[in-house]
Amino acid sequence: MTDERPTDEAERRPTQPDGAPPPQPVEPRPWIERLGLALVALVLASLFALVAVAAGAGGEWILAAMSAVGALMTIAVAAVTVIRG
Repeated sequence: MTDERPTDEAERRPTQPDGAPPPQPVEPRPWIERLGLALVALVLASLFALVAVAAGAGGEWILAAMSAVGALMTIAVAAVTVIRG
């Protein structure tokens, strides 16, 4: 090891070992898998929403807010899963 730093950008990037195949492009998920993952995310979002309602009814407003945000984020992830694949 030397104290010299590489000056060329290509020298800083890791290279593939000799004989390794080039990386393959990633294919999008099949629609059935997208819909299944979105369904799982929606079930979890409904559980977050249930906790938010229960916490709000019990006066735990911080927990209600965190659960509501969790539900909204999970719904957003479900939508992105279906749209982008």
